[in-house]
Amino acid sequence: MGSEFKQAVQYSERWLDIIKQKNVPEEVGKWIIEESQYNFAEHFNKGWLEYRKSVTEAGDWAMTEWTGNGACFHDVLGREFIDCLGGYGMMDLGWGHPEVIAAVKAQLDHTPMPSQELIDPLRGVLARLLAMILPGDIKYSFFCASGTEANEGAIKLAKMYTKKSGFITALKGFHGKTMGSLSMMGKSDYRQPPGILYGGPVYHVPFGDADAVERQLDICDKVGVDIAAVIMEPIQGEAGAIVPPDDFWPRIREATRHYGVLLIADEVQTGMGRTGKMWGVDHWDVKPDIIALAKSLGGGVMPISAFCSTEEIWQVMMYPNPFIHTTTTGGGALACSAAIAAINVTLRERLWETAAQKGDYMMGRLKELIERYPGIMKNVTGKGLLIGMHFHDGHDGYKVAAGLFKRGVLVAGTLISANTIRIEPPLIISYADLDAVVDRLEDTLKEIAQEK
Repeated sequence: MGSEFKQAVQYSERWLDIIKQKNVPEEVGKWIIEESQYNFAEHFNKGWLEYRKSVTEAGDWAMTEWTGNGACFHDVLGREFIDCLGGYGMMDLGWGHPEVIAAVKAQLDHTPMPSQELIDPLRGVLARLLAMILPGDIKYSFFCASGTEANEGAIKLAKMYTKKSGFITALKGFHGKTMGSLSMMGKSDYRQPPGILYGGPVYHVPFGDADAVERQLDICDKVGVDIAAVIMEPIQGEAGAIVPPDDFWPRIREATRHYGVLLIADEVQTGMGRTGKMWGVDHWDVKPDIIALAKSLGGGVMPISAFCSTEEIWQVMMYPNPFIHTTTTGGGALACSAAIAAINVTLRERLWETAAQKGDYMMGRLKELIERYPGIMKNVTGKGLLIGMHFHDGHDGYKVAAGLFKRGVLVAGTLISANTIRIEPPLIISYADLDAVVDRLEDTLKEIAQEK
């Protein structure tokens, strides 16, 4: 074995020893921080480090996450944060939900991954569970690991079933960053650098504008451009918790049926109770043809996503080639066990109702702050616990995010913009923690107002 391999063995063994420790001494914690910063800068993404508040706003010792419970987590030096970011919607059940972890640990003693040749039971169990709880006649599911994979599968399924190539989607929409999903995105910052994307026509219309969707469908029909599907988020998440008018989803559902076009609901962020309904489309009682899920489906413990559809549409996934779409690691037993437990907890505790109640409470308190600080805060949007705080100025938005971070509350902007700050905590967050967030936000707003 060469010297490089020996060094790799020694380095990995040191980290394996650290991973097994529940608590680490302060000197080890500081070593972890220094090592993590070096590794990210030299082997992962230096720009990522330069952008993160956990580095730029943390002082001498960067915040390096280590453990969490419920709606709070601690860094490697024991500093506590209230999580109002929730992994961008992944942590609906909070950090380390005990029932989800117990299910994964138990499955680990059976088998962690499938053979790919025999029948792995949990994949079937999860697919059946989703058929029970998804809207409309959706019956079949395919499992992968990330939201963008789910949307890639939804796009592919729509193309195979309709034998058409075009799509209509929304400005400022977010569907993922792999090439097919990226082509649906409504932001130039991510679309332009890779160059030519998906090889079919994609038309972007303003989100919430049913007239624009209907016009685009009519134009494409008149000029002979075949449209496979309209793909939208029920409520735009990354754009800042933007809620469409109440007639939007019913009208585009009717229009897509009129023109023989499929309707895809990207529920990657809105699904599993986040917006105050089990599924985002439930706010308008709309039944999509295809639905994409991810994030909170894994209970904040395992990565898992899915795209799902009706029996009629799914025929193209089964015949003549049942292996037309496969993955080696997606839908593994550990991921499925986490999702089964997450669904059980969500349904049993009716967490969508919890999200609706806490969301109403939180938005009410935030609107009071708008009245007191109208020169800083512009408005508040969202449903349930998918909330967007909108600011007149991006610099103020960043100051709010940084100020909350220094006060032990984690929030984030919308990737490259601080004009909007998302409040997206675990659905199990306590009212006491919500009050603490608002109090710390007001302290931050007072500080900013004094500087003006």
